[in-house]
Amino acid sequence: MSYKTTEIKTKDQSKFYQLLIQQVEGLLSMENDLIANAANFSSLLYHTLEQVNWVGFYFLKDNELVLGPFQGQVACTRIPLGQGVCGTAFSQNKTLRIKDINEFKGHIACDSASASEMVIPLTVDGEIIGVLDIDSPVLDRFDALDQTRLEAVANVFAKKVQ
Repeated sequence: MSYKTTEIKTKDQSKFYQLLIQQVEGLLSMENDLIANAANFSSLLYHTLEQVNWVGFYFLKDNELVLGPFQGQVACTRIPLGQGVCGTAFSQNKTLRIKDINEFKGHIACDSASASEMVIPLTVDGEIIGVLDIDSPVLDRFDALDQTRLEAVANVFAKKVQ
């Protein structure tokens, strides 16, 4: 069975995210496997969001974050907890929206083209299982509405893997 996404054509940011959530729900409704869903989810976001150059997952394994499915340039394979944007977001259990990654002390540069970043912790049954990482080549790419809506989108994914 397959699922076909449709291009979201709207300049209204709220409507865009509403339609994106509907697509994510439809896409994830057809599969239960974590890796398969993470792969399709990262692809959908990568091809739908404007001005992004990397979208993917890091999952907790043996007390560090290990690279999961993603779209974009090759990436760091393992990230220690508490280090870099991903490790810090995980350790603090809060979304980090970084306007300029060069100003983030301890940033781990995997793709030199990235200029801004948002990392959203993924919580399943009260435990953080990993993070969703979204990079952009544009400074200050993500605003407060992007953060709120992408957290909602990530929550749809997290609920599916429960």
